[in-house]
Amino acid sequence: MSILVLHKSNVSRRGHLAKAAEYAKRNGDRLLLAVKDPTWEKEFADVVVSVDTSDIEASVAAVRALAATEPEPVRAVAAFVGHSVPAAAAVAADLGLPFVGEQVAHTLRDKYAMREAFSSGNVPQPVHGLARTLDEAVTQAARIGFPLVLKPLIDNDSGYFRRVDDVAELTEYFPVVQRGAWSGIAHNPLYDWMVETYDSAILLEEYLPGAEVSVESIVVDGRAHVVAIHDKPVPMEGPYFVDVHYATPSRLPAEVQKRIVELTAASHRAVGIETGAVHTEFRIQSDGTPKILETAARLGGGPVYQSVLLSTGVDMVEAVLDVASGRTPELTPEPEPTCAGFYLFFAKKAGRISGISGVEEAVRDPRVHEISLYRKVGDAVDVPPRVWQSHGHVIFTGILAESPGVHAGDECISRLL
Repeated sequence: MSILVLHKSNVSRRGHLAKAAEYAKRNGDRLLLAVKDPTWEKEFADVVVSVDTSDIEASVAAVRALAATEPEPVRAVAAFVGHSVPAAAAVAADLGLPFVGEQVAHTLRDKYAMREAFSSGNVPQPVHGLARTLDEAVTQAARIGFPLVLKPLIDNDSGYFRRVDDVAELTEYFPVVQRGAWSGIAHNPLYDWMVETYDSAILLEEYLPGAEVSVESIVVDGRAHVVAIHDKPVPMEGPYFVDVHYATPSRLPAEVQKRIVELTAASHRAVGIETGAVHTEFRIQSDGTPKILETAARLGGGPVYQSVLLSTGVDMVEAVLDVASGRTPELTPEPEPTCAGFYLFFAKKAGRISGISGVEEAVRDPRVHEISLYRKVGDAVDVPPRVWQSHGHVIFTGILAESPGVHAGDECISRLL
């Protein structure tokens, strides 16, 4: 059979495609890839078709044409980036194959619709509201309270998330976030619908203090299997919110982790996810209550995949392809987790890279599993909120020590920092 991956070029997913190629070869399958203007991706697939997965109709048409020429029937559809999930949902529906439904894919890319679904499912979350004008924003702020977070309603590659602490900051940054939230995203597959529905609105949310975690799960026949919980040891207090450091296993108390697992499953049910990989994020309140930030029908970004694999032994790319192919995924973790994590590189200021150093020394460290740089000397780099993707990453592991009274997660964090 043939396995189809709909994709948007992203160098941090190189490992995902390499694993997909190995998986297909091992199982006697063909790997098909739909991605706009492919370059390095070609080495991993048997057939590559160039199509912009932002365009759902074009993606469906391209896959129909591809399937008509394939010697093997397409029996599985997958996506490793959230951007391509709506197109993958439409293609899977057209082919009659398992994937998240088209409406579910839509909800997951519409932050307000997602919030409404969580409300219907009684999933604890921040107080929130919509605002199209500064006057509306001030009214919402009076209801929500400061500090609050301004967010785009639709996924925006510029990442315009901003904490504001008072009316003066709201007045200053509301128009900035509003312009950024709706600019440069006409390529988004839901853009036209979102513009018609929301005009120029943005989302205002209660700022949640506390530790942030990400949860990686696989849903099989409607049942959520949580594979790993990553702590984010570097505090994310704003004004912008950029993921920098992940570490697993979590150091949160067992009862909090249990509640996270329960609410992860509840969030999947609330938005209608019944199959595939899911990446979910929570903030943990002072009383231990997890409140959900977002969920997405995809694997965690970039090195999350390798971190989970190093820590638990569970290969989530393989699990995604097993579920898509109708095979039974292996989701049993190792008896004792390995401390694993990663750090993402961002520029301290906008400009051009004048030099890169320290790579050779880091590679010699036995704890370093992988260093990947997405930029080179001479490349231009920017800073949040105009950029949200990192410029590279380092993945590392640690060793658990037998320390009485020390939580495994604490030991991992101390050794990974």
